[in-house]
Amino acid sequence: MEYVTRIVIIGGGPGGYEAALVAAQLGAEVTVVDCDGLGGASVLTDCVPSKTLIATAEVMTTFDSSYEELGIIVADDTPHIDTPARVVGVDLGKVNRRVKRLALAQSHDITASVTRAGARVLRGRGRLEGQQDTDGSRKVVVRAADGTEETLVADAVLIATGGHPREVPDALPDGERILNWTQVYDLDELPEELIVVGSGVTGAEFAGAYQALGSNVTLVSSRDRVLPGEDPDAAAVLEDVFRRRGMNVMSRSRAASAKRVGDRVEVTLADGRVISGTHCLMAVGAIPNSSGMGLEEAGVRLKDSGHIWTDKVSRTSAPGVYAAGDVTGIFALASVAAMQGRIAMYHFLGDAVTPLNLKTVSSNVFTDPEIATVGYSQSDVDGGKIDARVVKLPLLRNPRAKMQGIRDGFVKIFCRPGTGIVVGGVVVAPRASELIHPISIAVDNNLTVEQIANAFTVYPSLSGSIAEVARQLHTRKSAGEA
Repeated sequence: MEYVTRIVIIGGGPGGYEAALVAAQLGAEVTVVDCDGLGGASVLTDCVPSKTLIATAEVMTTFDSSYEELGIIVADDTPHIDTPARVVGVDLGKVNRRVKRLALAQSHDITASVTRAGARVLRGRGRLEGQQDTDGSRKVVVRAADGTEETLVADAVLIATGGHPREVPDALPDGERILNWTQVYDLDELPEELIVVGSGVTGAEFAGAYQALGSNVTLVSSRDRVLPGEDPDAAAVLEDVFRRRGMNVMSRSRAASAKRVGDRVEVTLADGRVISGTHCLMAVGAIPNSSGMGLEEAGVRLKDSGHIWTDKVSRTSAPGVYAAGDVTGIFALASVAAMQGRIAMYHFLGDAVTPLNLKTVSSNVFTDPEIATVGYSQSDVDGGKIDARVVKLPLLRNPRAKMQGIRDGFVKIFCRPGTGIVVGGVVVAPRASELIHPISIAVDNNLTVEQIANAFTVYPSLSGSIAEVARQLHTRKSAGEA
């Protein structure tokens, strides 16, 4: 009888379900242990819901900011009033019901794909039981919601349990007025005055979205600027847009506590100032779901942050145990989690595998405008990590941008001085998540600015700016500029 490799995957997010699909396709016996529904936080409470909400906000922003310039007449506009009423509004309850419906549908689609591939989905919480057995196998104990337990034997285990919102002890969410990002979809009415604590990707995305939906937003940032981990030029554009649209951006302001006072929330800053609003969204990072799983007892090394240490093929320090996704702390991106999960299965099952290369990862901040990046960054260049030439071209010079009323944004490309090989790029624009792809292909395939410049683009198009930046870099290279 032919032996079948047994794989147990704990966690059904992108890292888990993508790994399950690969392992099943390669002939393994796969069990996915999940407690919330396949798709994980990415599909159910994070990426898919937030981007669905942002899609509504984006339509409203586009209309509000450009309808007059584009010559559109709105029948119920009130030109006779000095300050016209807003011409579009939102039914947040309806928006959130759509958000939840789409998230659930996506989860069901993923479950169908995984089960169709031949994997078993087991509802419950999994934990590793002790060290590796003498035959190289591992035991995983699954505890169901009713308290019953089942023990699985696996030749390899993948931990893909994700993370959960970090909480500030003096600002604990109550699900009504003080919220984390998993709770905002239960709101039936738009927050009149929303305080967003945290100016990272999650905070910036929600702050921009709710501002567009009609809330008066205050963004509390403990750093000098919003999006401190992103390209500084891109962050400056976004902060300028936020302020221009009426957002109160409070830099170098650390929140110490948040408390309910009747139907309002008071946020106290570290310097003693108090901000009042109707709601508060805490977006202060995430904690890995790594506790209570028997990891350290099984030989899995954890970092001080609680994240699981992994190498470039997703192995942990324990033989036969792999990890993928947010629980590793590598990159909090669904695409990276999925790649880590696939790499783990390719490696264990003996298929061809390419180690994870983070310098080819493209990412996007779904604000308006969006900020997309790939490869080496401005900070890498400024810090001497890589020698590169840089050209930045504002979208204001792009004919399609003029036609569409786009005023904010730019394209920036980094290339090596001698060869002209593209090593990174930044796009700040509507749908930057789509425009970054040609630069991602260039970075991944070591293409030169000459090759990018010589490829045809549609005229007029926003992508034309990518070719224009490449032409400028190529011309400067040919002219002998450093």
